Amino acid sequence: MTSNQTDDEEPSGRWQRRAPEGGAGRWLKIILLIIGVPLLLGAGVALFAGRPIAFAVVHRMTARKFPQVKWIDGPALARGRADTTRPQPVILDARTQEEFLVSHLGGAIRIDPYRPILRAIRSFPKDTAIVVYSSVGYRGARLADFLARQGYGKVVVLDGSIFQWANEGRPIVRDDRPAKQVHPYDGRWGWLLESRYRAEAPPLPKRSAAP
Repeated sequence: MTSNQTDDEEPSGRWQRRAPEGGAGRWLKIILLIIGVPLLLGAGVALFAGRPIAFAVVHRMTARKFPQVKWIDGPALARGRADTTRPQPVILDARTQEEFLVSHLGGAIRIDPYRPILRAIRSFPKDTAIVVYSSVGYRGARLADFLARQGYGKVVVLDGSIFQWANEGRPIVRDDRPAKQVHPYDGRWGWLLESRYRAEAPPLPKRSAAP
């Protein structure tokens, strides 16, 4: 897992290589210049420009880092999970045990985002549909990229991951019972969760460019 461990240490500053083009891109560039990456990737954008723009910025930067990764948004995943006539995807949670125990998507299988072991999904064919999520999507994209390199061909990442899923009022569980709050990862990133969904929990040590 040497390459994965290298990614864990990657400074978030590398995300600034290119600014998006067009009008929206100019505004994002201005936000980058004014706020700076550390605040941009935490509470700064949520307070300065609102959560939707913050999630959009994180998505753009993550997609640049992992250009081969495919994405699915919350409404599309919710529709798929509600349609019991369709085969259901395997849901993978790319967060830590501490985060998973607070809440997760129903039926999710946790895989350590920093030292992924695929024993839990080894019985599934390589063409199994898989949806990966983390807190906001970065760790999910890292795991999706890793899975693709292991031969899994139908992997997508939940855009905005569990933070945006919860903000949209979609169901989460704890011990197979409905839950109301999500682990905030840390104080900065937790601002991307609406306060009613933000659990009181110790912050996690930063081990990757984003959660």
